[in-house]
Amino acid sequence: MWGKWIDCRVRPGARAAFAAGQRRWSAIADQPGLLGQLGGWDRTGDRALLYALWADRAAYDRFMRDRHDEVATEAAQQGSWDSIRVTAGPVVQSFPGTAPSLPDALRHATLLRAADCHLHPGRADHFLTVQREIWAPGMAAAGGLLAGTVTRLAPDRYLVTTLWTSPEAHAAYTTDTLPTLRAHANVPADVATLTGHALPLNPTWQVLP
Repeated sequence: MWGKWIDCRVRPGARAAFAAGQRRWSAIADQPGLLGQLGGWDRTGDRALLYALWADRAAYDRFMRDRHDEVATEAAQQGSWDSIRVTAGPVVQSFPGTAPSLPDALRHATLLRAADCHLHPGRADHFLTVQREIWAPGMAAAGGLLAGTVTRLAPDRYLVTTLWTSPEAHAAYTTDTLPTLRAHANVPADVATLTGHALPLNPTWQVLP
């Protein structure tokens, strides 16, 4: 699989225009290889974050080459944001929750938790082992997790995304389970900086095949 992370800083007063344009991306639902695209506003309200999953890099590259610019023009969002940062890379891990499949998780999630992790040099292997052996089973046991992925955005940058049944389920996990997992994982040993987002997903931005 191939993941794409989109970070848009939206201009003051332009939220409605940006959101209207984002709904027009539903046009790519028929694109071969698209597994899904989800997004929402972060807590500041002026930052839109989106995560897309593709079957593989070839499917993503075909979309970018043959279709992306046409749909972007039709979405007409260029005047609504001050900056946009787009990063993409291979999904190097996926872990299950209560959803029978990742596409099913994309369909039913109401909250996306994303942890954008910049690692200390040479810590990638240990970081991925910790994701697999501590975080994945710990989150699954907490309840409410539908599925998760780890996407490598750069040699020492990984995006950990988890899909949750509800904000309440994620809040319960954050209170009851997260502190213990964090202590066992010894996060500072691997992670130099971490930026976290808990996004209530906007259902009108959801794009599913």
